[in-house]
Amino acid sequence: MKTPLITRKGYLKLKQELDFLWREERPEITRKVTWAASLGDRSENADYQYNKKKLREIDRRVRYLRKCLENLKVVDYDPQQEGKVFFGAWVEIENEAGKVMELRLVGYDEIFGRKDYISIDSPMARALLGKEEDDEFVVKTETGTKEWWINRIWYDATDKL
Repeated sequence: MKTPLITRKGYLKLKQELDFLWREERPEITRKVTWAASLGDRSENADYQYNKKKLREIDRRVRYLRKCLENLKVVDYDPQQEGKVFFGAWVEIENEAGKVMELRLVGYDEIFGRKDYISIDSPMARALLGKEEDDEFVVKTETGTKEWWINRIWYDATDKL
């Protein structure tokens, strides 16, 4: 079960994707399908079959985005969050081997295409919540437990709406 939270930036990005798919991409593909269908035999028409498949994919994504945007709760930055790890925080962490990572705790729908974003539902994020700078925390995963330290916590200035 994923937690239905999202940052303001993430929400706007999903909304832009929905608008693009519905207002630009879908009408263009619909025109292509109509054109390809007018050529005759659809069973051997690669243009028709390809674009029909693409149209189904677009429709599936549009349905997902509409349902998703309806159910998500936008979490804006609050100055009371400063100094502690909460949803939307950027965190610099370090393990005993000296490996340093910068991560941001975001909603599930925001993590795709970003290696520095982690889902609020991940074991790492759950272990980080509520911690402060210089705190030590343990992450329990399927591969075992790992110790980490928090070097720095900050929030994105553009999230302060």
